[in-house]
Amino acid sequence: MTLNAIVAQVTARIAQRSQTSRVAYLQQVEEAAARQAGAERLGCANVAHAFAAMPPADKSKATGLAAIPVVSATERGPNIGVVTAMLSAHAPFQHYPDVVKDEARKWGATAQVAGGVPAMCDGVTQGTPGMELSLFSRDVIAMSTSVALSHDVFDAALMLGVCDKIVPGLLIGALHFGHLPTVFVPAGPMVSGLSNNEKSKVREQAAQGLVGRAELLQAESAAYHGEGTCTFYGTANSNQMLLEAMGLHVPGTAFVNPAPPIT
Repeated sequence: MTLNAIVAQVTARIAQRSQTSRVAYLQQVEEAAARQAGAERLGCANVAHAFAAMPPADKSKATGLAAIPVVSATERGPNIGVVTAMLSAHAPFQHYPDVVKDEARKWGATAQVAGGVPAMCDGVTQGTPGMELSLFSRDVIAMSTSVALSHDVFDAALMLGVCDKIVPGLLIGALHFGHLPTVFVPAGPMVSGLSNNEKSKVREQAAQGLVGRAELLQAESAAYHGEGTCTFYGTANSNQMLLEAMGLHVPGTAFVNPAPPIT
C-alpha cells in the first residue's frame, strides 16, 4: 500500500526534526531492554516489597524463588504490570485484573496491578469549572502511569483505559518505558440507547420551554445508560480507532461492547 504523499511528507519532516531526541530515546530503550529482569537485578528488599502481596505460587514464578535455594532464572515467568483507570465508562475494568491474572497463570506468567491513574469524563464537567482540568488531567495520568511502571519489575504492561485524555496520558507514560511490550485494553462503547436525533429533539424542546428538567434528564439518561464509552464518535471512541490502527490494540477490539459482569 502506498502512503499518501502529504502524510509521507509530514512523516519525513517529523523524523528529520526529531532525529536527535529520537536517537537518545531509542538508546535509552535499548539500554533498558538489555538489563536483567527486575527480580534478578534489584535488591532483595525491593523484590520482596514488589511481590509481597502475591499468592505463593505467583510469587514463585515472578521471582524464580520456588524454594530455598533459588532456582534457575530461566524458571522465572514473565511478570505483567497492569495500569488501570476507573470511571463510569471504565466500570468493566474492575473485573479485568483478576481475569488477566488467571489467564497469565495458564501461560506460566504472572500479573500485578502496577497502579491506577485518575480519570475524568468531559461529559460530566462540561460547562463547569471542572472542565478546565481536562487537559491537565492528561499530564497527571501520564505521570501516574510512569509512577506505576517505575517499580521496574515488569516484563510487559497492559494499559486499561478509554476516553478522552486517559488513553493519551497512558500512552505518554508508557512511552517512557518503551522497552516494555505494551498492549492497550479497551472497555468498549456502551450499547446504543436513545438516538442522537431523538436526544437533540428533546434538548430543543427543553430550550424552548416545551418540556421540563424531568423529561430532559430522562432523555439524557436513556442516551447515556450503561457501562462503556459514549455511543457517538467523540474523542473516546476515536482514541480506540487510532490505537487499533497503530497496532496497540488486539485487532478488532475497539468497538466490542462491554461483556456482562463476571460473576
